[in-house]
Amino acid sequence: MRFLQFDTDGISHYFHVLLVIFIALILAFTRSQDGLNNLRAVTVTAASVLEEPVSNLRVYRNALKTNAYLQQQNILLQDELSRIRSIEKENEELKSLLSLNKSYTYPLQIARVVTKQLNTLNNSLSVNLGSFDGIQRGMPLINSDGLIGKVILVANNYSQIMPLSHPLFRVSAQLQESKANGIITWDISSPSYLIMDYVPKTVPVDTGMVVQTSGLGNEFPAGIPIGQVVDFRSQEGTNTQQLKIRPLSQLNEVSEGFIVLFNSDTNLVQLNNEFNQLFQ
Repeated sequence: MRFLQFDTDGISHYFHVLLVIFIALILAFTRSQDGLNNLRAVTVTAASVLEEPVSNLRVYRNALKTNAYLQQQNILLQDELSRIRSIEKENEELKSLLSLNKSYTYPLQIARVVTKQLNTLNNSLSVNLGSFDGIQRGMPLINSDGLIGKVILVANNYSQIMPLSHPLFRVSAQLQESKANGIITWDISSPSYLIMDYVPKTVPVDTGMVVQTSGLGNEFPAGIPIGQVVDFRSQEGTNTQQLKIRPLSQLNEVSEGFIVLFNSDTNLVQLNNEFNQLFQ
């Protein structure tokens, strides 16, 4: 019987070849994985580098939109706040005027300022009341702070006011405390102030004292506040002193007021006219 014989040398050769191929495949696989991983890492890094400016640009655009929206909302809120403040101020003025109307002796007609010219020597105001409302020339315009001016021209539905700050404005006044009399005029050299002349030197004067209408001259009713003393000095060569007055009513802020329905006593006017004629 013939026995099969195995070539052990051949088998060993094949085994070694397979082992080498296996090791080579493992090395190749390992190398390919590292390459793939490296490629992936490079791709992710490159993508992140490219994505960052795009992302920043997107964030910047969103920030611009948000900023524009916030600015618009801020403007709207500022407008609303201004409107609310204006309404509150108007309500306060109306409350003050109503309180003044209750406490005043003479009838009052509420008036709204419709035009205002305060940047020249011929300063003036116009109000929405006229002859149809019983307004007459010479009637004073006041608010809760004090005297504003007087009516100089009257139309059917409107009147023109000469304010305190006018070169031709004159009013007989007195110190509220001592009742010392004088004449109030506008200080043209210092437009924010008034001057009170002819106050006797013997009268004690101090800053902060209130000046009001005296009622003399049959022009305005007595007791309308005009202003406060801020300075005073003696007039050389006379027995009088001059007072610098800060008006209580701020003309730039005046929007409403009352016209006092005060009519001069015709008998007194006639007597004054006759007296003046004696010296003509």
